[in-house]
Amino acid sequence: MYPIPKRPLLPRSLPVLWFLSIAIALGSLRFLIADIALVMPAMVHHALERPWLLYAHIFFAPFALAIMPFQFGKTLRMRRPGLHRWLGRAYGVGVLISGTAGVFLGLQTIQGPVAASGLVTLAVAWLSTTAFAVYLAITRDIPAHRRWMIRSGALTVSAVTLRLYMIVGALTVGEESSYPLICWLCWVPNLMFAEWLIRRDTRRAATPIA
Repeated sequence: MYPIPKRPLLPRSLPVLWFLSIAIALGSLRFLIADIALVMPAMVHHALERPWLLYAHIFFAPFALAIMPFQFGKTLRMRRPGLHRWLGRAYGVGVLISGTAGVFLGLQTIQGPVAASGLVTLAVAWLSTTAFAVYLAITRDIPAHRRWMIRSGALTVSAVTLRLYMIVGALTVGEESSYPLICWLCWVPNLMFAEWLIRRDTRRAATPIA
């Protein structure tokens, strides 16, 4: 069994993660105050053909993204465990609704099979890692729960990295040309980094102090 690290897994990057996640989450809700054709023109075909799936995804995904950084803070877990659990439940519901909608939206993307496969795989991985993390919390396997929540959180952050890569893509080869690759690039490196973090802190926690 993996030992529980005695310190936060993301101590230095947490403020940046918190800021970017909240900013993107709030920005993603702009469809609530403006016509989606103006603020999300690439989503208009989904809005016309499958509005319930689209709005479920673009409402609950920012909801999960906004909650996620708080769950990694040591203060909340230690001082307000009840609030931590309730926020975890809310996060799980957000992922369940948004991720399920994301699977069907990904299958119907007009950006081609590479983009579709990247988006669908991301949604399935997001649902799977979060569901397993919730199961581990219910069974009180907290070390394993934390590891799987890091994986889930890394996939949630794909909402941030996708937008950052889209800026780079638009300034280089063009948004349309880069988008299929970004549908993979926005989450695969995130998940690899999460695995590196987990293994690094596991080794440190297991190393005896001289």
